[in-house]
Amino acid sequence: MVAGGMDSGVLRDETSWRWRDALPSLMDFVRIPALSPAFDSRWDETGHLDAAIEHARAWIASRDIPGASIVVERLPGLSPVLVVDVPATSGSTALGTTLLYGHLDKQPGLDGWSEGLGPWEPVMREGRLFGRGSVDDGYAGFAAITAIEAVQAAGGEHPRCVLLLETSEESGSPDLPAYLDHLAGILGTVSLVVCLDSGAGDYERMWLTTSLRGLASVTLSVSTLRSGVHSGMAGGPVASSFRIARALLDRIEDPATGKILLPELHANIPADRIAETEAAAATLPGAWQAMLPLQEGMALDSEDEVELHLLNTWRPSLEVIGADGLPLPADAGNVLRPSTTLRLSFRLPPTVDADTAVDTITRTLTADPPRGAHVTVSDTEAANGWNAPTAAPWLADALDEVSDTVFGSPWRALGVGGSIPFMGLLHEAHPGAQFVITGALGPDSNAHVPDESLNVAFAGRITEGIAHILHRAATSM
Repeated sequence: MVAGGMDSGVLRDETSWRWRDALPSLMDFVRIPALSPAFDSRWDETGHLDAAIEHARAWIASRDIPGASIVVERLPGLSPVLVVDVPATSGSTALGTTLLYGHLDKQPGLDGWSEGLGPWEPVMREGRLFGRGSVDDGYAGFAAITAIEAVQAAGGEHPRCVLLLETSEESGSPDLPAYLDHLAGILGTVSLVVCLDSGAGDYERMWLTTSLRGLASVTLSVSTLRSGVHSGMAGGPVASSFRIARALLDRIEDPATGKILLPELHANIPADRIAETEAAAATLPGAWQAMLPLQEGMALDSEDEVELHLLNTWRPSLEVIGADGLPLPADAGNVLRPSTTLRLSFRLPPTVDADTAVDTITRTLTADPPRGAHVTVSDTEAANGWNAPTAAPWLADALDEVSDTVFGSPWRALGVGGSIPFMGLLHEAHPGAQFVITGALGPDSNAHVPDESLNVAFAGRITEGIAHILHRAATSM
């Protein structure tokens, strides 16, 4: 028995069989090649996103949840979203809405899957469901609905719950702000956000994401000649455009350590985030060496476990993610190329303003160009990160309950090096909300790459944990 009269044993049984019952429909979802709009510009014609929405809608409708409203929202020119509104149970004392989030769009299938596996054919093997969208993020809607049903069946309470499943997340959620504005009256005041699109450091406990890095991207172009010239004629007197680009990058990044040299791209790390990171590092010794496909003999940028986590979550970093003006090696001739273009992607600390970062990067790269080269910065992109509010006492108690009752291991929290734009948008719109950002994306889930898979048992325990949190939210908030 847990606080508020819900039977935890019944909750476990109800979650278990309902989760197993949902798996065939999740497997059918894997078969839908619902590529995100960034990877399918004709998505409105191919119909795969609509098929994914309809698949989720039909399954949820078949559950016959009392009082539930199920609506597919379609704004002109935007990818659709599915909104499921479930009224609070009669004994709930919670004020405001609990918003549960997931997404139905997918990354491309890609080649290179292991023998017997493929992106669009679900395969159950050794407790894992393989297929694109299984863990990122098809399971989320099934888990959210299962948690709500299990709470009701176990005699518990839950607040008013709104499940929002979007279809543009893998493209950076460009369509979501318009829907949040459109749905503002329906959502009302959001007091709790549950996101099932994040990761887990291991499969022994519930992991919370408490911060997300921001993003700044720019295209740097350096031109020294109006056209290419034989390197035997011009090599030496004329500076290489690549050398100038390299010198410009050295203004921003220490080439020996990778440290970003611009103060505007750094942030003070809150003490509670450092404490969380220390606890996570102690829980996962050697995680980075085990998780990353390092070449033999390749050393990481720090030998300190805590610093490795902070480098990925609270320190800025730079990667050159694309280039133009460089022929393939097999096609390369002895030419002094006229220009070099690089696409630069910066990960930013959660609390750094991304627009300020882009402005600083642009000024630094374009000021006083070496040798008078033509230097431009274009195609800028900025997305702020997110830092979670401190957990309210009721939520901290609920997480401890989940640790004791569901997992038998203490929960842990850690920042994530990537971005979920939805979190920042929601935090701005509902600054008083509590956040539970969690998920089943374990260290070997292979999201975005071949052999994506969902640890089915772990996802079931995450579902059970969310059910406990919903009950606590209804009886403690």
